This record gives sequence, C-alpha cells and structure tokens, in this order.
Amino acid sequence: MAQDAATAPAAATPVQAAPAPVQPAPVAPRVMPQLSAAQTAQLRAMLDGAAAHGMEAAAPKDDAKLAEAALSYARAVRAGQLAPGEYLEVWAMRPAAYDPFPAFAKAVADDRLASWIASLPPPYAGYDGLRKGLSRYRVIAANGGWRTLPAGPDITLSSRGPRVAALRQRLAVEDKNVTATGDVFDQALLDAVRRAQRRYGLNPTGVVSTQTTAALNVPVSRRVEQIVANMERWRWMPAELDARRVQVNIAAAVLTVFEGDKPVASMRGVTGRPGGDETPMLSSEIHSVVVNPPWNVPASIAKEELFPKGSAYLKANGFKVIETPEGGKRLQQAAGDQSALGRLKFDFLNPFAVYLHDTPAKAKFSSFDRLASHGCVRVEKPVELARLLFKDDPKWGAPGAIEEAIATNKTQRVPLTRPVTVYLFYWTAFATGEGAVSFRDDPYKWDSALAAKLDGGPARLAAR
Repeated sequence: MAQDAATAPAAATPVQAAPAPVQPAPVAPRVMPQLSAAQTAQLRAMLDGAAAHGMEAAAPKDDAKLAEAALSYARAVRAGQLAPGEYLEVWAMRPAAYDPFPAFAKAVADDRLASWIASLPPPYAGYDGLRKGLSRYRVIAANGGWRTLPAGPDITLSSRGPRVAALRQRLAVEDKNVTATGDVFDQALLDAVRRAQRRYGLNPTGVVSTQTTAALNVPVSRRVEQIVANMERWRWMPAELDARRVQVNIAAAVLTVFEGDKPVASMRGVTGRPGGDETPMLSSEIHSVVVNPPWNVPASIAKEELFPKGSAYLKANGFKVIETPEGGKRLQQAAGDQSALGRLKFDFLNPFAVYLHDTPAKAKFSSFDRLASHGCVRVEKPVELARLLFKDDPKWGAPGAIEEAIATNKTQRVPLTRPVTVYLFYWTAFATGEGAVSFRDDPYKWDSALAAKLDGGPARLAAR
C-alpha cells in the first residue's frame, strides 16, 4: 500500500551525540558572620526561649554551630516546623519559603539582632494570645493540672455536695472569678459554668451534664498540645492577611467577614463531617456568586447516597438523570428552594471543588455540633454575605438587587468587581479578648496528627 507523506517513515539521519549536560554553577558556601560576645548571648537566649513558642531548640555548646542552630530555629518559628512532604493533602494552607540568612547577616552587621529576633514569630494578635495562653497552661500543668470530675447525675442550680465542691475547684483552675471553696451550686457558679461552656463551644445552659463534664475532664496536657498545634498552624499563614476577607473556622463552623481588618459580620456555618468529608484548610479568592444554582451532584454522592433512594425520590426532589458520554449516568438537581445549594453559591478556585453556599436545611444552624456537610461550607446568612461582597458594586450592591435576582428563579453567575480573599482555617484553640483561651474538639484529629509530626524537638529542627 502506498504511503503518504504523513505516514511514511522518516529518512534515516546520522546519529548525533547528545549534548553534554550543563553543569550548574557551584553554590558558594555561606560564610557565617562573626558574632560578638553580646550577640552570641542574644542567640543563646533566643534558643533557650524556644519553649515559649511551643518549640524545643537547644543551644549548642560550640559557638561555631550557634549561628546554624539559630537559623534553623528562625525558619521554624517563621514558616513552620514541617518539611514539604509532611503536610496532609487537605492542609493546603502552606507557608511561603523563608530563608533567614540575609536578614540575619544584616542584623549582625548592623548590630540589630534583637529586632530581627522579635520579627520572627507570626505578627498576629491571635498567635501572641496563644503564646501567653501556653505559658499559663504550662504553669497549670506544673502545679498538677486539675482533677477529673466524677460521673453522676446532672449538676445544676441549687445542687450541693462533694461533686459541686469538685466542680468549683475544677473551674477555679481556669477561671480566676470562681470561688474554689464551697459545695453549693449558686448563681455565681451557674454563671461560671456558662462561661466555661462558651469557652468549649457548648450550649451555655449552665447545667453540668455528660458533655460539659467530658470537656472539663480533658487533661491539661491535651490542652497544651492543642495550643502548640494551633501556634504551628499560625506559622503557615501568609505574612499579612488581606484586610477585606472572609474567614471560616472549620472546627468551630463559624464564618466571619472582615472589612479594613475589622470584623463586620459573623454567622454560623456547617462544615465537613469527619471521616472522609473534611473541609480542607486553604486560601483563595471568591470570584463570583451564582444566583439560583443547580447542583451537579458529585459521582460519589450520587452513587452512595442518592441513586439507592430510587427514581421516585429523585423526581420528587428535583433531580434529573443525565447520560454521560462514557455511557454512565450523573445527577443534577434543579435550582430552587429544594436545591441542596439553596439560592446562592460563592465560588473560589481550589483543587478540592469546595465552595460556600446557601442551604434549605436551616435547622442545623441551631445546633452546637455543625460538622455535617460533604466538605463545602453552608452559610447561615447567604444574602447578608452577598450584600457585603457586592457592597461596592453599583448594580448588585443596590438595595433589594440580590433578592430580586433570586425571585426570578433564573440561574446566573455574577462576577465580583473586586474578588474577596477567603481563608478556611482549623482553629481548635484561640485566645479571646478577655485573655482566656477557648477550645474546641479536634473533630478531624488534625491536632493529634500534627503533634505526632512535631515530635522530635531540637533534633528535628537541626534536620530541617
């Protein structure tokens, strides 16, 4: 069979030797600056104070190795202690690479080492609050921690006896306003119980039942571990947060909107349930809002949760079965009041296909346990959020514009004239304005996983 030019074999050509690979230019070894006696003492004090930042970094006995140890510590306290391969995939909030040497060398030359040392930790009040909290909880641990509350019936107003006395002693360890003596549950103790329940993210009923007892019985060593893990995650954040932003605390399922670096709105959310549907940590930009979005059901949800319910259920709930080019089937739920995405969807680029959205299932927002989604973040007040995002848009920021668009039942994507940064964080310990530390459960076990990765102390830092 004759061959055309496109399929005919190419004519033989002389074999040529491959060019020799270009060798990279040798990297000149770094010459450590000469330290004065005072500067040597400053670096040793910095390393000796590493525990205040939840880290271990022993100063070497040999002064010749002191600068290297200081640089390893500086990298860790500024950009985190994990090596690139140690992050879980869903820990997509990653620190920027940081080389401390240039600033260190200049600080030594200018004799401004103290300023360089002070600039290393994350520049956030949240981090500093946890640093102070770590010191406080380590003192509590050194003093023996707290006793476990015995199990028993609910304790409430007017209760009395040994368990009330034990409750007072337990609360007084963390709350300076509690009188540690006495066995009567009075109004002051009721107020203290409610303060503790708020700190732990529980319903502040004032009744000490199983859930409250369990939170109070978490050992102080675990609380210290939580603080250290959250301080490490602060180091993964950008050097500066955008002043206009949306923040979601995944563990607490709370969304906060910031304008000019000040919170202007806060609302409850519903975040991913543990066991495979975890909401990832990440940062991105909300670039558009979809009004009246249909829901293109992920294949895993369609297969495992929806198709088994049968065609009658699918039809009644607005699902349409769509044939795929590969011969399979997928599901799409029509826009409307019954759509799982509600009336508004807030889109941002990320590799996990998660987003913020409305929901018709409003009841879950009343719960104190709100980890129930497939990974996306459901928003309690989506119209309010949309108004804030569009407030500078002459058309969509006009009063009633969003509600009118929803009322048309028409699906439309509305780009933001100015994208808004969104951060999905995982905070299980955070300082409050009153100087206390609030704790949440570690639903994804990410605190424990991180604590295991951080194990190793000075040897770990030296290996980085």
